[in-house]
Amino acid sequence: MSKAKSKQADPDMLEEYDFSGGVRGKYAKRYAEGTNIVVLDPDLAERFKDSESVNRVLRELVDLADRTTGHAHR
Repeated sequence: MSKAKSKQADPDMLEEYDFSGGVRGKYAKRYAEGTNIVVLDPDLAERFKDSESVNRVLRELVDLADRTTGHAHR
């Protein structure tokens, strides 16, 4: 005797979605550890196209602030 699959209608799941090759929990540990994603406002996103440019400017700003205040965080 086989068990019948119980399919509940989920409006967000389209029939063409195929998760048969998926691995449950593959990224669960990484997700649980947290993230450092920062979302830029649209006007800033136009100027900073990638994380390298954002990091460069932020480091320059931190260095400037350190020189101005006499603090050294590095």
